[in-house]
Amino acid sequence: MQRREFLSTVTKAIGVVALPSLLSAASQDRRIVRYPDPWISVIDPQFAKYRIRNAIVERLHTGTRWAEGPVWFGDGRFLLWSDIPNNRMLRWTQETGMVSEYRNPANNSNGNTRDLEGHLITCEQGTRRVTRTEYNGKVTVLIDKHRGKRLNAPNDIVAHPDGSFWFTDPGYGTRPGDFELLTNVYRLDPKTGGAQVVTEELERPNGLCFSPDYSKLYISDTGPTLPRSTFVYDVGE
Repeated sequence: MQRREFLSTVTKAIGVVALPSLLSAASQDRRIVRYPDPWISVIDPQFAKYRIRNAIVERLHTGTRWAEGPVWFGDGRFLLWSDIPNNRMLRWTQETGMVSEYRNPANNSNGNTRDLEGHLITCEQGTRRVTRTEYNGKVTVLIDKHRGKRLNAPNDIVAHPDGSFWFTDPGYGTRPGDFELLTNVYRLDPKTGGAQVVTEELERPNGLCFSPDYSKLYISDTGPTLPRSTFVYDVGE
């Protein structure tokens, strides 16, 4: 084979076979960073303006059975989240990139957030309660009952600037026969310890969040009825 023919053959081979393989490998190997990140895609064009072109998806950890409730502690430069079936909470430390156990057992913790003073607020499925972790590590129960009946299994929670917490109680992890309340969404006032139902119309209220100005509340319903939907509510006084 002549040199020119050899180079032509190799070039064709690379262009048709090797190059797509390399691109496929690069898209799977997160040690190879490409900008903009091909793992980030915009489904709805109206969200395109929010995409940060030099942001990438980075995998921090693998090995959890069911990871939920990530909450960032910027003052400590670490991330906490729940590994529900393994009954533990994990912590990723930015300075070292290492993952360690933060709490074990964790009462099958699910959603987490922080209050205005920086405390960790946690929904515990196993104990059917919402708790606050004090600065010294002590755990304080914020709510486990409503009108004398046990909560089903608090799932996700968000904080409001007025000091209240809004959380969902779909009952995942609790047998249907053990439900004592409807699958509600609650507003908890930690100052009074009282809670009020903000909606009881969703089958399985799950993740929730406020709009940036806190005038609206978004709640996902993961009940059995299809299609599953996300609902938005106006937040009153």
